[in-house]
Amino acid sequence: MEPKIYKYQSPFTLECGVSLPKLTIAYHTYGTFSPGKKVAWVCHALTANSDAADWWKGLVGEGAIINPTDYFIVCANIIGSCYGSTGPLSSETIGTDISFDNFPTVTIRDMVKAHILLKTHLGIDSIDLLLGGSMGGYQALEWAIFEPTVINKMFLIATSPSESAWGVAVHTAQRLAIEADCTWKEPTPNAGAKGLKAARAIGMLTYRNYGIYQEKQTDEDPEKIDNFKASSYINYQGDKLVNRFNAYSYWLLTKSMDSHHLARKRGGDLIKTLGTIQIPTFIMGINSDILCPLDEQRFMEQHMPNATLVAIDSVYGHDGFIIESVQITAHLKAWLTKQV
Repeated sequence: MEPKIYKYQSPFTLECGVSLPKLTIAYHTYGTFSPGKKVAWVCHALTANSDAADWWKGLVGEGAIINPTDYFIVCANIIGSCYGSTGPLSSETIGTDISFDNFPTVTIRDMVKAHILLKTHLGIDSIDLLLGGSMGGYQALEWAIFEPTVINKMFLIATSPSESAWGVAVHTAQRLAIEADCTWKEPTPNAGAKGLKAARAIGMLTYRNYGIYQEKQTDEDPEKIDNFKASSYINYQGDKLVNRFNAYSYWLLTKSMDSHHLARKRGGDLIKTLGTIQIPTFIMGINSDILCPLDEQRFMEQHMPNATLVAIDSVYGHDGFIIESVQITAHLKAWLTKQV
C-alpha cells in the first residue's frame, strides 16, 4: 500500500530554530473515518515507515486488535526519515541548502508537531488510543504532554521518558561508524552506505541479546574457523537496512533520540513532568530488553498517576515489541476491556 501525502505549504519551524519552507508528511490510514468512530494513532520507531499494518503485523490491521473495523487507524512517517516525509533526501530538499548532511536537527517534539498538523488536516478531534513502541513511545509521551485532552488512552511498549546514557552511547557508536565511511557527506543518496551497515550491526546487538544469539546463531560445527552463522546474520541484517534506508536519515534520527527528555525546557524534573500525564496508560516492558530495560518502564509506571505496567517474557529482547504480537494482544485486550 502506497502512502498518502499531505503537503503543508507554510513554513515549519523546528525546535532548533531553522524553518523548513514547507513540509511533506507521508502517512497511511486504515478504515474509514466518520464522526463517532474511534481513532487509533500509531507512532513508529527509528527505521520503520508509515505502513503500520506491515511492520506491526498481528497487532495492527485486518483481524488484529487494532483493526479498521473498530478504529480509523493512522500512522505518519516521521520528519527526517526517508519514507516520504520531509528529510535529508526528500524531493523538496535536494538541491537546497538543507539537503544531505545539511539537514537541520530534528527533535521528537518536531515530529509530534508534524503529527498534530496531519491530525488537524484529517479533521480528527480526538484520539481514542495512541500507540508507540521504542522511539514511537517517545513521540506518544511528548504528544500526551502537548495535547492531554485530545488523547483518551495510551499504549507504550519498550520505551522511556528520556534517552538513557546507554542509548546515547550506542547511538554515538553508530554515528562514528557512519562517519568513518569515506563516502560520508558526499552529496549522493548512497553516501555512508558501508557505515550504515556497520551502524545497523551495532544496533542489532542491542535489539536482541546474548541468549537469543546463543539460541539462534550458534554454529553446530566446532571445527569451523570462519564464516560463522552469527556473522552471516549480522551481515544480512546490515545489507537489508542499506537496501531500504540511508545513512543521512539514520544519523539524523539517532540524534533525535539522544535529545529526548520529557522534562527538557519544562523545569528539568522528570518525575514531576511524568506526574502531569493523567491519560490512562498501559505500559509494557520486556524482561530481556537491554536497550530500553524494564527499569525504565517501571519508572514511568511509578510516576504516571494512571499507568498500568505489565512485563512480558520474550527471548527477543527489544525486538520483542514487534515480534511478540500474541502476548501483546492478550495483555492489551485485557487492559482495554477494563477501560470501557
